[in-house]
Amino acid sequence: MEPNGGLVGRLVYGAPNWSVEFEDRALAHLRIVILAKLRRSESFSFSWKQDSNRGSGRSSFWVHPSIPMQFEFFGGREPVLNREWIDALMLTANSPNGLELVPEPTHTASPPAGAQK
Repeated sequence: MEPNGGLVGRLVYGAPNWSVEFEDRALAHLRIVILAKLRRSESFSFSWKQDSNRGSGRSSFWVHPSIPMQFEFFGGREPVLNREWIDALMLTANSPNGLELVPEPTHTASPPAGAQK
């Protein structure tokens, strides 16, 4: 997925491995939400819309703490995180329908943890 022409990373899931590509910025935000849920040993579904070059469908899978997962980023730098986007993603993750990749709100951004001001 390259909606903004950004770098593309991959979410690698399960064994045998299955992967899906997301723009690095989206993947960084998804990682925070997914890992927060898994730290609490919570299972949930994760859904997203397919790129227009792959049709207009949707994909979904079940996320469980016992299933291996890894995040592979194409770029070498951590994207600046948008707290509003994290909150919006977490709101969907805590809903009955599970985590959905929603568009990024455009209001504010906060630096990554440990970044110097």
